[in-house]
Amino acid sequence: MHNPSAVTTTQESGSVFELVAQMGGFAFNRAVQSINSNGLSFSSSDFLFFDSPVGLKTRKVNASLSLSSRSGFRSVWSEFNRTIRLHSERIPIGLASVQIGSGDNNGNNNIGSNDGNNTNGLRDDGCGALLDDGVRLNGVEGGSPKRVLILMSDTGGGHRASAEAIKAAFNEEFGDDYQVFITDLWSEHTPWPFNQLPRSYNFLVKHEALWKMTYYGTAPRVIHQSNFAATSTFIAREVAKGLMKYQPDIIISVHPLMQHVPLHILRAKGLLQKIVFTTVVTDLSTCHPTWFHKLVTRCYCPSTDVSKKAMKAGLKPSQIKVYGLPVRPSFVKPVRPKGELRRELGMDEDLPAVLLMGGGEGMGPIEAIARALADSLYDENLGEPKGQVLVICGRNKKLTNRLLSIDWKVPVKVEGFVTKMEECMGACDCIITKAGPGTIAEAMIRGLPIILNDYIAGQEVGNVPHVVENGCGKFSKSPKEIAKIVAEWFGPKADEFKAMSQNALKLARPDSVFKIVHDLHELVRQRNFVPQYSCAT
Repeated sequence: MHNPSAVTTTQESGSVFELVAQMGGFAFNRAVQSINSNGLSFSSSDFLFFDSPVGLKTRKVNASLSLSSRSGFRSVWSEFNRTIRLHSERIPIGLASVQIGSGDNNGNNNIGSNDGNNTNGLRDDGCGALLDDGVRLNGVEGGSPKRVLILMSDTGGGHRASAEAIKAAFNEEFGDDYQVFITDLWSEHTPWPFNQLPRSYNFLVKHEALWKMTYYGTAPRVIHQSNFAATSTFIAREVAKGLMKYQPDIIISVHPLMQHVPLHILRAKGLLQKIVFTTVVTDLSTCHPTWFHKLVTRCYCPSTDVSKKAMKAGLKPSQIKVYGLPVRPSFVKPVRPKGELRRELGMDEDLPAVLLMGGGEGMGPIEAIARALADSLYDENLGEPKGQVLVICGRNKKLTNRLLSIDWKVPVKVEGFVTKMEECMGACDCIITKAGPGTIAEAMIRGLPIILNDYIAGQEVGNVPHVVENGCGKFSKSPKEIAKIVAEWFGPKADEFKAMSQNALKLARPDSVFKIVHDLHELVRQRNFVPQYSCAT
């Protein structure tokens, strides 16, 4: 590496790295030996030339950098922004190496070498249809089930819960007409270190300052688009193979990092008109800008606040539907009598009950809140309880064992990880939880007043005012204050408690997941997938 006072760069619209390097005062020595049809022509230590793989009109960017000149820095920064914009709107970096959508200089779409074959096992049948080992990857043959691929990642439990809800709704509404697959795109179809995304997220959210820096620092468009541009260079090949092995007719993203790279791959091969790509936003109010991409067929928003953000990001009204957050179809079914549910759970049938949740991992001050509730729900004058507690500890076995070992003054039922949350909520009268969007949406369907005791910085910040300002609950981090609120709801403030329950029911959208899958079904019908046959036939 060297640090010259002036560097001249000639580049195509798809390359950003030399500009980034110049801004840091460095130029990277690069050399591409082969000159072939994959779009890479030649590169030296001072120059990078990239042929557009999709037959677009060539646009060259000339940048001159003088590190001693302020105007020179502004010029390079301007060219950097323009390059990122061009990449984001036209050419995904890295697709030449993936050899999906790379074409010859005449703009013809080929896959890999001139004979239509490549080392990925993906090839073109000559009609513009993508095949994998002879299996067609787009288009639906008459009578065959349509294939739905849901992209998610286990960064928090909400994304998988929404994916499972959509899958269950497809099964209930359409049966064998659809085959639904759920994949963690980052963990299962990207190389190291990108496949460590869930572990990285879990570390970051436990260190609030780091997570805030990550969340808000990547919000500006020029930052996250340049990040996706650079990242796609390393992951596009594996992501493309991961997408295509499912032969999807519909792709549904339920994660903010599942739009940009997959859409660039589909666009490069010309599959955007053959595969329906949709986003289901699973953040209730506050959401990261990476949720929104102009190329999606549809963006399903859980609230009007989110739909306004989608519009601001450039999506058209025809692309946006406000249906609510998808929750498990079991929440739509009529709830069984409270007494019956309590008997099955081993709870007192008559005492009012509060549900205390710590999420799938049983995080937060669950034990402190449970102890405070036990004190506030015990009537010292009468020497008897005036309420009971159902605690969900999730996978936290240590917490479960500790709570089970305590001699409580009031009835306290302790459960580990549960799968029938609709029954637990149906057995209770109010809920204490962190501000996770899925739990909030489910509690509203059950008409439970909500006490929020924590939130994740960034995506969950807006959920607190969403609950409090709509009169559905309260917020407090203090175990004693939380216990006091519950005791008042079960006693002198019963009217406030009832009003909050009614407000929650008004905001509830129990049929959101069914509206989403029916709209997807209609999109596929309108897209009019017709049988396609090989040109050889």
